[in-house]
Amino acid sequence: MNIQIFGTKKCFDTKKAERYFKERRVKYQLIDMKEKGMSKGELQSIIKAVGGIDNVIDSGAKDQDTVVLLKYLTEADKFEKLLENQSVIKTPVVRNGKAATIGYQPEIWKEWE
Repeated sequence: MNIQIFGTKKCFDTKKAERYFKERRVKYQLIDMKEKGMSKGELQSIIKAVGGIDNVIDSGAKDQDTVVLLKYLTEADKFEKLLENQSVIKTPVVRNGKAATIGYQPEIWKEWE
């Protein structure tokens, strides 16, 4: 298992995801999205794994202007805007190779073990 957790230090669900993997002694890499965002390839892979770009967007994000704007853009423009404004991505994003989850989803992580 090669676990990557994309999140922020202030995100409660990111902390819960970290604790989940720590308790099971599963090594993981935490990427703080405020310091270092996702690369274009990582974002594409995650969107593909979770079934589309709309599943990645956090409708309750602080940056509501971007969230609303994303609803009206084409898929290609949506991707570019999301890449520029990663603060509207739901966290944590947990990646295991080609598989990925959005939010706290221990029932899926259990299947990875």
